[in-house]
Amino acid sequence: MHLTNNMNQIKGIGIISYFSILLRESGQIKFQLIAVFVLTAAVLCGCGTTEPAAPVTPTSKNAYEIYGKVYHPIDSAKGFQQQGVASWYGKQFHEKKTANGETYNMHAMTAAHKTLPFGTMVQVRNVENEKTTIVRINDRGPFCRDRIIDLSFSAAKEIEMIKNGTASVEIAALGTDDEVLSAADKTRPNTKPDNLYFTGDFTIQVGSFGNPANAEKLKKSLEKIAQNVHVVPIKKDGLTFYRVRVGRFNSLKQAQRMEQHLEQNGFGNVYTVAWDL
Repeated sequence: MHLTNNMNQIKGIGIISYFSILLRESGQIKFQLIAVFVLTAAVLCGCGTTEPAAPVTPTSKNAYEIYGKVYHPIDSAKGFQQQGVASWYGKQFHEKKTANGETYNMHAMTAAHKTLPFGTMVQVRNVENEKTTIVRINDRGPFCRDRIIDLSFSAAKEIEMIKNGTASVEIAALGTDDEVLSAADKTRPNTKPDNLYFTGDFTIQVGSFGNPANAEKLKKSLEKIAQNVHVVPIKKDGLTFYRVRVGRFNSLKQAQRMEQHLEQNGFGNVYTVAWDL
């Protein structure tokens, strides 16, 4: 996760309890992204000190190392429960990249956890006041003593822990964001997922050309099987390239579905990228 540096950092949010449904295991982003983004974490969460994170060393699939300790993200969050201390992070990391490649939004209902799969929906209960909230895991941390989860400013505000900075909590995995999306599609068709939870901003790149005519040709082919196909010009080393991209997605899972759809229809070498790249 983007480690929390200040005990007074912000996290938070209000949430929609009907999203508390039993879910199944969540897919995880490739370790390479974890390594890249955990390296950007600059300070220990809530430990009151500011120091750069130790180099991240892969030791096995999806594993990562922080401050000499190796963490092994689990494959499934089914039945996962945990007790410990929650902290929160906010303004210092607002709009910076999280460990799964999304953009951190201190006003969204998200959180960081050391080992839960990205995309896991988690209920957090403040045992001191019985307030509860639901968050989506999209970051790694907190890497500090007994702290088990780092909440966004809004999530921390929801369970009234902003003033103290930390709180004793119980957390329980509800399932994957994928199932939440499916449930939302059934109850609220033709609506986008709630941005309080889904803070990603992804698109699929299919090709890049020096000749705009070739880009337009590919665009027309893609429009037969996909919506929101667009050509994005970019200048590099004095030259202009025309990138052909498909869609704009709130979550990595959504983008991966489109990537698979394109591959199944004969479009090779497609890959997911951040919208702003």
